[in-house]
Amino acid sequence: MPTTGTSISAPQNYHSQWTTEVIQVLNSDPERGLSSTEVDKRQSEFGKNELKGKPGKPAWLRFVLQFNQALLYILLIAGLIKALLLQWTNAGVIWGVTLINAIIGFVQESKAEGAIAALAQAVTTEATVIRNGQKSRIPSQELVPGDIVLLTSGDKVPADLRLFNVRNLQVDESALTGESVPVEKSTADLRPDTPLAERVNMAYAGSFVTFGQGSGIVVAIANATEMGRISQSLEQTTSLSTPLTRKFDKFSHQLLYIILGLAAMTFAVGLGKGQTWPAMFEASVALAVSAIPEGLPAVVTVTMAIGVNRMAKRHAIIRKLPAVETLGGATVICSDKTGTLTENQMTVQGIYAGGQHFQVTGTGYNPQGEILFEQQPVDLQTGYFPALADCLMAGLLCTDSHLAKNSNGNWSVVGDPTECAIIIVANKAGWSQSEMTKLTPRIDGIPFESEFQYMATLHDNRDSESRIIYVKGSVEAITSRCEQMLNAEGELEPMADLELIEQRVVTILAKQGMRVLAFGKKIVSHGQNSVDHEDIASGLIFLGLQGMIDPPRPEVIAAVRACKTAGIQVKMITGDHITTAKAIAQQIGLEKDGQVQAFDGKQIAQMDNSQLAHAVEHGVVFARVAPEQKLRLVEALQSQGEIVAMTGDGVNDAPALRQADIGIAMGGAGTDVAREASDMLLTDDNFASIEAAVEEGRTVYQNLQKAIAFILPVNGGESMTILISALFARDLPILSLQVLWLNMVNSVAMTVPLAFEPKSDRVMKRPPRNPKEQLLSRTLFQRIAAVSIFNWILIFGMFEWVRQTIGDINIARTMAIQALVAGRIVYLLSISQLANVAARKIQGQAVSINDGRAMSVGILGTVLLQIIFSQWDVMNLLFKTAPLNLQQWLICLLPAIPMIPLAWFVNRIDPTN
Repeated sequence: MPTTGTSISAPQNYHSQWTTEVIQVLNSDPERGLSSTEVDKRQSEFGKNELKGKPGKPAWLRFVLQFNQALLYILLIAGLIKALLLQWTNAGVIWGVTLINAIIGFVQESKAEGAIAALAQAVTTEATVIRNGQKSRIPSQELVPGDIVLLTSGDKVPADLRLFNVRNLQVDESALTGESVPVEKSTADLRPDTPLAERVNMAYAGSFVTFGQGSGIVVAIANATEMGRISQSLEQTTSLSTPLTRKFDKFSHQLLYIILGLAAMTFAVGLGKGQTWPAMFEASVALAVSAIPEGLPAVVTVTMAIGVNRMAKRHAIIRKLPAVETLGGATVICSDKTGTLTENQMTVQGIYAGGQHFQVTGTGYNPQGEILFEQQPVDLQTGYFPALADCLMAGLLCTDSHLAKNSNGNWSVVGDPTECAIIIVANKAGWSQSEMTKLTPRIDGIPFESEFQYMATLHDNRDSESRIIYVKGSVEAITSRCEQMLNAEGELEPMADLELIEQRVVTILAKQGMRVLAFGKKIVSHGQNSVDHEDIASGLIFLGLQGMIDPPRPEVIAAVRACKTAGIQVKMITGDHITTAKAIAQQIGLEKDGQVQAFDGKQIAQMDNSQLAHAVEHGVVFARVAPEQKLRLVEALQSQGEIVAMTGDGVNDAPALRQADIGIAMGGAGTDVAREASDMLLTDDNFASIEAAVEEGRTVYQNLQKAIAFILPVNGGESMTILISALFARDLPILSLQVLWLNMVNSVAMTVPLAFEPKSDRVMKRPPRNPKEQLLSRTLFQRIAAVSIFNWILIFGMFEWVRQTIGDINIARTMAIQALVAGRIVYLLSISQLANVAARKIQGQAVSINDGRAMSVGILGTVLLQIIFSQWDVMNLLFKTAPLNLQQWLICLLPAIPMIPLAWFVNRIDPTN
């Protein structure tokens, strides 16, 4: 017996073994199945057929671990310092910020852990089995290796099966392999190295039967299935931290060390100069409080939340806050083809009939569109295109599928998508399948079989007493049976050279990624009531060819172009055929250096890590890719320092979505597994929405840098002021409680509006950020240092001048704070786009008033808060401030004037818009 059940081991190559060998290895009987005794024995040995994940950490531990961040250490220390100073309200506020951050992280992490549960639901279904010689219906969880399972159209495959009997069996494996059309199954033995998507003698758990019937023996259940292996790789994949969290961690640790070092130095130097330890302890505490940006985490969270709301309006739902910034920094987008770049709806786009070429407009399952000849619409009522009419009629009648209109008014497929594409093109010519079926009823038929590569149907011929056989299938299968063909006038002529047709038509359509079907007919006597293979072995009349493809979404071409302009690479990773994938890639403009370089799964499997790194750098299409290879491709890109966004909708995409810096799942057509493993969902399943999300993500990061550039100079100026004053044994120009007001109230009031800043016109014209760039880049650090020095001069200078002039220390401190705030307002205007909005408004350009509303409200709120801060006696008592007269207010505004040239200078150093 093979190792199956809940254990994880390399699966045997059942697809390369004879069915008799597989049945013998599993000790089963294809006619009678397993006995009840044997089933009980195997259930106790292998367990239930359901996915099992490793036990996760308890909820309390996951919550506690949310506090394991350096930035939160700083906040916890700040709260502890406030508590030691018996300022319990302030301590509570700081600890409250810490708690909110921890709750947000805990909730987001809990959602992500639903991925394994979604996988378990994906294989839960019922199965028809043969046990004790009897056919019965049982829950799929009760299946064991060796069970005989019967499949029919509409069934969900309950376990991995080795097929030993099929009849026209077609299985939709798109969620597992990425194959865009159902796979025709057979019982043929295959090579051991056959890719997953080409194992036609296997049916895998989680796939769907779209047509036909079949029987198979269970070779793997639960975690040993292909879907189970994906579940395990999803579990074992390390969840990477995002660039934002990595940068914030590094920044927080650096800031923590600097603060502790400065506080210790201040305390030691003060004691060395003979000052008392209580005084130096107070100064050290004030220094620590002034250096800690208490409001920064709240501002970061608000900035992220605003970005989330903006993205939601553009059809992108963010599940994890850091993903907002990460998407904005993406350097590569790895996209699946089927349903993401394409419509996931087969569409006939080219027809060859009567020696003439026709184009077809319209896409998808909506029967709107036209058939064009030489750019002019075709009207079959005129009778000018008899060969085309016969070709379309054959496709309309020789089919087992039909279209249905749902309650939303959208068309859906009932049956094979390829057949529905042929029906739709006939609808575009003005024909109805139901009406034509009534006029030309089917008498008999031969269903499609992979052995013969064709399907045939016998119909009454409404125009005569004869009957007609319509045939459709592969080009080789049909043309080899044809002796005559229709010309443009609908007259019979000898069959043209097959090689000539292939060179002129088939090759051209195939290079465009189209799947080509051929159509033929044969007139028989009215007395014939059945059709057999001998009837169509020869004597067919060739009617024409129809080429179809799953077309790209119209918006994708523009979205790919926008990504390229923004310096973002787009790579297609699909389970589909390499020819089709390359054709779609060319249509949507994925060329790199003027060409589409493509690799398939077999080539990838033979590459070592260095070869794969070279391939992912230069290749744009990766076809016939297995789930493990998707994961490996993402890892190879990340090893090159790329920030990878991975889109996908199938079960097979889940590990790569989890591994990528940001996983993007389809919200409509996507599986639950993909959604749960992702960082972001697209509600419209449109690749174009990714470009919009990238734009918003870049805007978020830009606004986040503005917030840092605005907040930290105040902390820098305050710290320098307190440090120098303490070292020189002078009175502090600003008290710790006043520092807290500036850091938690004033800073937040003026910084939060930066989160609402509109996007810059240049945001998608810049290359992606360097992934190795620090959160505090060299230019941003220079900006912060320059403004910090100005703030220190402003605070210290105003305090000393007023104290020496007036002699009131409270008024001196109050005027120093108000002068600082006035300078900050000027600096805020230089960072924001409010000035740009006003300038464009003056120039008569169309500008939304909402673009500047948040900043205007923020500045007005700040002014009102500062008036209350100095003029209200309660605030005077609480913060040790003093009311100012009009002359003193005007003096406070004067230092803001030098901020104008300074703001111009730092904007030249580090432009923020």
